[in-house]
Amino acid sequence: MLKVKLFEGEKGLVMTGLVGFLLAAFTAVFIFIRGPIVLPEGNLGDAFSFNAAIGMFILSIAAILPLAGFSPRKRKVIRLLFIAASLYAYTIETIQHFRGLNPRFSREGSAMDIIAGMVFGVVSLLLIILCFLLMIQFFRNKASHRPLLIFGIRYAFLSVLVANLAGVGMILLEGRFIGNAGNLIVIHGLGFHALQTLILLGWLLEKIQGKERLRKRMIHFGSIAWSLSILLIGVQTALGQSVFEFSLLPITAGILLFAWFGIVIAAFVLVKSAREDLKAEQTFII
Repeated sequence: MLKVKLFEGEKGLVMTGLVGFLLAAFTAVFIFIRGPIVLPEGNLGDAFSFNAAIGMFILSIAAILPLAGFSPRKRKVIRLLFIAASLYAYTIETIQHFRGLNPRFSREGSAMDIIAGMVFGVVSLLLIILCFLLMIQFFRNKASHRPLLIFGIRYAFLSVLVANLAGVGMILLEGRFIGNAGNLIVIHGLGFHALQTLILLGWLLEKIQGKERLRKRMIHFGSIAWSLSILLIGVQTALGQSVFEFSLLPITAGILLFAWFGIVIAAFVLVKSAREDLKAEQTFII
């Protein structure tokens, strides 16, 4: 069986992801010159972070979509929907903030601005549905091909599910804050970062030859540590409390994140050691 490569055949998604980084860079320059606030409602800092986050998200989807096992037709539909939704999100987020309006829940804009915000909400729900369909597809995948990477992707989508629940919460609340100090944007962002953190771990571990049991334990322990930390942060946020306070749930979540990071470092060390051993063996043969 030929090894399916990350990003294979996904030039369109890659370009769409890079658009987000270009818009973020442009916005950063404007913030440096004029500052982030555009009256009456605009905040270019939000536009910067949103565009960069969507860009990273779409690049992550471009990396893993070839491994999902979709038929060419279904894969094309999924790809086009991600591209269309992302381009609309970039456009409305950037233009409205530069116009000084809240792109989602404007109280100062016209009827057209309110409609554009409602469409933005529909687009956000579309992205959530697409993520859910991808999650189902990866759990249906028997993981016979690149299993460690597939395991990492499966765990990542569990975190993405929590992130999407936070996103739905922000839509329903028409804002990011809950309770006294809970901020849904934190769990929303961290949950989506699993598409980089856990995929990185799986990608590293599959580069190590042999040590099958150790590699499986590392991908499961590292991914479970990350997933539990996301769950605890979600509970803390749902309780209306800040995830940065010095209390049981945030401290435990922090310890679990350090555990994940330690396993990633161990994977780096094992990969480096394997490469040095291979290099030494080749030198000896010569």
